[in-house]
Amino acid sequence: MQTELSQTLGIEHAVFGFTPFPAVAAAISRAGGFGVLGAVRYTAPDELKRDLDWIEAHVDGRPYGLDVVMPAKKVEGVTEADVEAMIPESHRQFVRDTLAKHGVPELAEGEASGWRITGWMEQVARSQLDVAFDYPIRLLANALGSPPADVIARAHAQDVLVAALAGSARHARKHRDAGIDVVVAQGYEAGGHTGEIASMVLTPEVVDAVAPLPVLAAGGIGSGQQVAAALALGAQGVWLGSLWLTTTEADLHSPALTRKLLAAGSGDTVRSRALTGKPARQLRTEWTDAWDDPDGPGTLPMPLQGLLVAEAVSRIQKYEVDPLLGTPVGQIVGRMTSERSVQAVFDDLTRGFEQAVNRVNRIAGRSGQS
Repeated sequence: MQTELSQTLGIEHAVFGFTPFPAVAAAISRAGGFGVLGAVRYTAPDELKRDLDWIEAHVDGRPYGLDVVMPAKKVEGVTEADVEAMIPESHRQFVRDTLAKHGVPELAEGEASGWRITGWMEQVARSQLDVAFDYPIRLLANALGSPPADVIARAHAQDVLVAALAGSARHARKHRDAGIDVVVAQGYEAGGHTGEIASMVLTPEVVDAVAPLPVLAAGGIGSGQQVAAALALGAQGVWLGSLWLTTTEADLHSPALTRKLLAAGSGDTVRSRALTGKPARQLRTEWTDAWDDPDGPGTLPMPLQGLLVAEAVSRIQKYEVDPLLGTPVGQIVGRMTSERSVQAVFDDLTRGFEQAVNRVNRIAGRSGQS
């Protein structure tokens, strides 16, 4: 699964794996792909430094990257406390009522929420970059549009490629004009924040829109046959996220959540604003249903929604309250039916890719003889 981009980065397979788990990122790179660690959950620079130290020690000299959530436009002088103060009391009460309805226990006294969406704040993201640029990362990805121009320049000065996610050809052209090196075309099927256009349509549109920039296909990809299809559509690789959630290296801290993922079908996800305020594909639960109910208060815009539900999500996860328990995941969840190692996933991807290419070659050979 070699392309010009994979050769540039010195990887064996053009498979880019996004994950919040350092062990998974390192395993992806060791398996011949390109591991990308999601940084949004790191609120303290020391925590990110600790995990990048770990990756550096376990990646066997293979390349890896970092994914941040950084707004292109800077907002001066706004603190997390300022944003918290903007959350209406009626929404806070709705959270309390929903948790009480399902008997979700409180966190222990003095226990802080383990899940905070604060990485979207520019000062947090910049502190992450101050740490990351001390490591030999080869790619910096931004999940919230193009990063600021000075960040792109800083990355390029350190020979780091910059990638950005796009849900339309229009978004992709904006990335190209901003100086982005790699565009990730993320289709409707993808987990997390995603747009309205399906991968089969989006990938070739983005490829044409930003040529000759390399494009990675994302959304609904979880087999070697689908990797082959993405390359046939013009992509120079694939960007996979959901597929790693049920690997043995993943650390979900929740056997119940792992069981739900393994049991879910491709129709058991929903695009909901319940988690962050922006449409994000996730497991459908009674929590997402409550927020999407027309009789409810409705979700708040990003980042208010993420701050509002942070403690609630931590409580639901800690106590594994099954009706409410979910996670961002794409429609490919229907293929995630067993726990496997990252290497086993790669073995399956490469085997399926070879079968697909051989099948197309046979078809092309027969067509050429007719």
